[in-house]
Order: sequence, then structure tokens, then C-alpha cells
Amino acid sequence: MASHLHQWPAQGRVHHGPSLTEALPREVSDAARIVLVTTRSLAGGALVASAKAAIGDRLVGVFSAMRAHSPVEDVLALATLLRDQEADLLVALGGGSVIDGSKVACLAVWRGITDAGTLIGAAASRGASPGAWDGAAPTPRIVAVPTTLSAAEFAPHGGYTDIAAGRKYRALDPWMVPRAVLLDPAATQETPPELFLSSGIRALDHAAERWCSTAPQPFSDAVSRQAMVMLAENLPRVRRDPGDVAARAACQQAAWLSVMGGWSGVPVGASHGLGYILGAARGVPHGITSCLMLHAVMRWNAAVNGARQRDLAAIFGAEEAGPAIEDFVRALGLPTRLSEQAITAAEIPGLAARWTGDAPIATNPRPVRDAADLEAILRLAA
Repeated sequence: MASHLHQWPAQGRVHHGPSLTEALPREVSDAARIVLVTTRSLAGGALVASAKAAIGDRLVGVFSAMRAHSPVEDVLALATLLRDQEADLLVALGGGSVIDGSKVACLAVWRGITDAGTLIGAAASRGASPGAWDGAAPTPRIVAVPTTLSAAEFAPHGGYTDIAAGRKYRALDPWMVPRAVLLDPAATQETPPELFLSSGIRALDHAAERWCSTAPQPFSDAVSRQAMVMLAENLPRVRRDPGDVAARAACQQAAWLSVMGGWSGVPVGASHGLGYILGAARGVPHGITSCLMLHAVMRWNAAVNGARQRDLAAIFGAEEAGPAIEDFVRALGLPTRLSEQAITAAEIPGLAARWTGDAPIATNPRPVRDAADLEAILRLAA
């Protein structure tokens, strides 16, 4: 038999059911100096006000300047705040960029990183293992309150971007995963509908690429398929009725399931990899990159994983995965074509040339040989 390894992240608890105001005080009770991280769009809202009240007088700083794709400058600014305030806990309230930026900022504090060059040099290969997490945990760690379905809160790695160079990097450390996650569906209600729904397609991307992997594992198959079933049912429910809290809660749990297959070592593929390129080079939001690329990658891969794709398509009441996913995304009122993000056919060669040969494009089910193959995939989404 082949040898395989399933690795659990260093995450102690996931709350689903209690509200933020009920669960957060319990999760921060052992901390003395807490920094709250969010975005400008949420900073003045009721959700952040509730978080501040739950933290109380142990709140020593608020960082609301984390931009999309977690720019290096924002990560380093947050790390400086954590050091200056001697924070022993960080509460990350927001979407994937807030949570990823918080994870990388904690890493910068742990490793004494204070400049952009060293932070970029700390990037890990996308195929790297998270490693073991025995021993004492570093300080500070994170409690995450996600407002989207990106599922960044469940991963021991975090993406960050060199905006000037248009390059996205990934840091990796087993302790970077938040020690606790609060899945409060009410926390997603201040999130703009397009952002919430498109982040749900990001979660679908996590599950679909692992389901269609040519190196599947039973654990990954189980959680990935269940995630797809729940997203197929509940994203349209949220689209029809944004006040459907039960559907939002189901989407949150689906997003959680969508990434768990990765702990079995099952890789994602070109949809994720091209998403990193589009995000860094053109500023396309994470969720939207999946809306554009997942259907195109499925079409390109169909020759090598057709049986798996048919199983996926059946979840959406269709026969072919690529068209089924595109129709599903369209029905949510989301874009599916590069042209809808003002990306022209003339830009495709330059975008394809940005691939450096690494995973997850390198782990795509149908091998990607060169930039010409990536151009072919991008043209399927033009």
C-alpha cells in the first residue's frame, strides 16, 4: 500500500451556533492585551462595535487598514502595532484578506521580521507541508470571526501581496492557523452580497478541485462532496433571501468542509493558481477569480477526470461540470468571463507568463506544460 499522511491544523475550537457576543468573551478570557483587526468598510459598523464590547478594556489597538490581498505594507504595519502594544492575542474580524494578513503579521512578530524584503523571503512553496505543531505555541495567536466564505480561518498558511511587483506570496507555519474560529452567520450580514456569494464560489473551488483531483483520498472526498452539496443548495437560498440566517450558517459550515480535504494531502489545481495570478496582477478579488476560472479549468481538465466531473455536475443537475458551474455562478448574479473584469484577450499571454512553475498549477490534474497551456485555459474564460 502507498503511504499517506493526514495532518490536523493546530486549531482548538470552531464555534457554530452561538453569536459573536456569546462566544467571543469566552475565547479572549485568557488574554490581557488584544488587538482587533478588520477593514475600513466594517470599522464603523455594529459588528465591530459588538466585538469591541466583547473584548472590553483589554482592547489595546484597532487596525482597520488591511486592504484586499493583504499587501506587504499593511502586514508590516500590523506587525508593528502588535509589537508596540505587546499584544498577546489578535481578533481578526473580516474576510480572507483580513485573516490572511493577520496570520502573516503574527508570523512576522514571531520571527522578528520588520522589512518587506525579509517578509517576501519568508514565502513558502505552495506545495510545502505545514509541519508539526508540537511544543509551546508562540504569541500572539488569533481568534477569527469570518465575514465571508473564503475559509482562510481554517488554514495554517496565509497569502500576502507585493502590490508594486504584482506578485502574491504565501507564508506557512503550523501555528498560523487561528486557535479558534467563531462561525456566527449574523457576522456575514454586513458583507456586500456579491462578496459573500463570490466567496462561496471560492469555497466551491476548494471542494471541486479536490474532488476532481487525480490523487483523491477518502477523507477529502467525503468533506469535499458534502461541501459542494451544501453550497449548491444554500448559496441560491441566500441570493433569494439575504436574511435567511440558516442558509448563511449552512454556507459557513460548507466553507469549513471545503478546505479540510487539504489536510489529507489532496492538492488543488490551476483554478487556484490562476486565481493567485489574477489577484496579484490585476487586483481581481479572490472569490471573483474562482467565478472566472473554475468553469474554464474544468473544461480544460475534462479529458483526464471526466468521471469525477460528471459526479460533480450531477450535484448541480447537469451532465458537464464546466457548463454547470458557469450556469450556477451566473444564476447568482456573478461574472464568469475575464472581459467582465476588463481583462482583454491581448493581456492573456502576459498573465500566463507570470507562472513560475510552482504548485498549485503544477498539481493540476491535466499537466500544465508551459505558458501556452495556461493561455488556452484563460481563453476558455475570455
